[in-house]
Amino acid sequence: MTNVTIIGAQWGDEGKGKVVDWLASRADIVVRFQGGHNAGHTLVVGDQTYKLSLLPSGLVRGKMGVIGNGVVVDPFALLAEIERVSAQGLKVSPETLRIADNAPLILPVHAALDAAREAARGARKIGTTGRGIGPAYEDKVARRAIRICDLAEPETLDAKLDELLLHHNTLLRGLGAPEFVKADLMAQLLALAPKLLPYAEPVWERLNEAKSRGAKILFEGAQAVMLDVDHGTYPFVTSSNTVAGNAAAGSGLGPDAVGRVLGIAKAYCTRVGSGPFPTELFDEIGQQLGERGHEFGTVTGRKRRCGWFDAAMVRQAVKVGGVQGLALTKLDVLDGQKELKLCVGYDINGQHYKHLPAGVAAQAAAKPIYEVLEGWSDSTRGARSWAQLPAAAIKYVKRIEELVEAPVTLLSTSPERDDTILMQDPFAG
Repeated sequence: MTNVTIIGAQWGDEGKGKVVDWLASRADIVVRFQGGHNAGHTLVVGDQTYKLSLLPSGLVRGKMGVIGNGVVVDPFALLAEIERVSAQGLKVSPETLRIADNAPLILPVHAALDAAREAARGARKIGTTGRGIGPAYEDKVARRAIRICDLAEPETLDAKLDELLLHHNTLLRGLGAPEFVKADLMAQLLALAPKLLPYAEPVWERLNEAKSRGAKILFEGAQAVMLDVDHGTYPFVTSSNTVAGNAAAGSGLGPDAVGRVLGIAKAYCTRVGSGPFPTELFDEIGQQLGERGHEFGTVTGRKRRCGWFDAAMVRQAVKVGGVQGLALTKLDVLDGQKELKLCVGYDINGQHYKHLPAGVAAQAAAKPIYEVLEGWSDSTRGARSWAQLPAAAIKYVKRIEELVEAPVTLLSTSPERDDTILMQDPFAG
C-alpha cells in the first residue's frame, strides 16, 4: 500500500472534495498541505452537504485531519467553519484535527491589503478572492509572518506586530485605505490563543510516526496545477505551489511520502476569476455547461467560466504536477451534446504550440485547435461501471487518456460519493 496525493489538473473546482471524501474511507490521515480558505470543497453525504474551505475533507469520514505548515490559516474563518460543520453534526476537536504550529496566520490586515490592491489595479485586477491569501504568503517569504506558535508567546507577538504593521500600514496608507491599530490586533490574537493553541502541534512528528508504522496518508491539494505560482498562468495564479511535490514540503515529510499522485479534472473545463482561458465558451453551450454543472464557487459563490476540455493544458499539468492517474469528474454534464470538442494545442500568432507558453501575451493570444468527437444522448449520471456508459462516452474518455498521456483511473458520474467507476485503486501503488 502507498500514500496518495490528490491535486487539481486544471484551474481548480474539479470536484476534488468528492474524490478525497471517496478515498478517505481507505486512509488513516488526511492532510491539507497548501492554500488557504480561498479554496472550497463541497461534499454530499446523504441528505447533508458540507462546504469545507480549510478543514481537511477526511473529517467527514471520521478520519484524523491535519492542516500542514504549507497552509496559511485564517483563525477567524477556521473557527467559524468548525462551528458551522459542528452544527451539522460533524465532530471537530483537538482529538480529530491537528494544525502545524509553524503555520502562518492570515490576519484582517491581509484581507484589507488584498482588497485595496485589487481595487487599485482596476481593469488589470488579478481576480483574487480578497481573503488575504497572497499578502499572508508574502509575509511568510519576507520572514515577518505571525505563526500559530507565536500565540503562545505574547512578547514575540508584540514585537512581530510592530514589524508587520510597519510594512502593511505603509502600503495601506499609500493606497488610501484605513490603517490598523496594533492594540486592537494584539487583543484579537490574545483572545484567539486559547481557542486555537489546543489544536497546534509539530505535525511533522505525527506524520513521520504514522509513515513509519505504515499508516495510509491522503494529501489533499487545493486549487490546481494551472494556478501554481511557478507553473500556472502567472500572474493569474494562487500564491502557493499546488503541484504534488509540495505535499512533502507543506507537511513536514520527505518526498518519498507523496506516494501515488492522482490528478482531478472535469470532463470539460472551468475557471474562476481573471486570466487566460483558450477554450472558454461564450455561447449557449457554455451557459448550459454552467447551469448543468452548478458552476458557482463553493467559497465565493462566483460564477465560473466554462469551456471545452483542454487536453493540451491537462497534459502540461500531468507533466509538471507529477500526475500518474487522472480522476475525471462531471462526465454526466456532457450528456445530450451532439458533438464534443477537445483542445489538442494552440495557434499563437500563426505558430502551433502543444503547450501553453509562459508569456502573458502569448497566453492571451492562444487560440484553441480542436478535435471533434461524437456526443451521446443516453444518460451517464449515476453510472458505476463501464458497461453502463454509452460507447461514445467511453471513446471520449479513452481519447482524453491518449491526449493527456495519463490513464483515467477513476470516473465520477454525479456528486454522490458512490457514483464512481474505479479502474485502479490509487492506494495499491
